[in-house]
Amino acid sequence: MDIDAWVWWLIGAVGLGIPLVLTAMPEFGMFAVGAVAAAVIAALGGSIVAQVLVFVVVSVALVAVVRPIAARHRSSRPGEATGIDALKGRQAVVLERVTSSGGRIKLAGEVWSARTLDSDQVFEPGDQVDVVDIDGATAVVM
Repeated sequence: MDIDAWVWWLIGAVGLGIPLVLTAMPEFGMFAVGAVAAAVIAALGGSIVAQVLVFVVVSVALVAVVRPIAARHRSSRPGEATGIDALKGRQAVVLERVTSSGGRIKLAGEVWSARTLDSDQVFEPGDQVDVVDIDGATAVVM
C-alpha cells in the first residue's frame, strides 16, 4: 500500500497540532499550517522539493509575522484589576461616621465597613473618601 505524499503532510499537520494543544505554543500551529500548505502542493502534483519549500516558507512567514503581532497585542493590554484590587483607588461616600476604629461607606454600590488610614482622621456622613486599601472586609480610606 502506497500512501500519497499529501496524506503524510496531513498526518504531520495533525502531529504538530497535538503539541500545540498540550503546550499552548502557537508556533506548532503555524508549522501545522505550513504542513497543510505542503499537502495542497503535494495533492496538486508538486515535487518533494516544492512541498518542503512551501512548508518552510509558510511556516517561517507565519512565525515571522504572527508572533510579533501577538506579542504586541499581549503587551498593549494592561492587566485589568479584578476583585478587591479593582476597588482600590475608587471613591466612596461615607454613610456612618468613619474613624480609625470603624464606620460605614458605600463603595461600588455596596455598603462596606471602613476605617481611616490615619488615626486622627474623621469623616462624616456624606463626605467623599478615597479607598486606599482593602483589609479583609474593611475598606481603608482617606
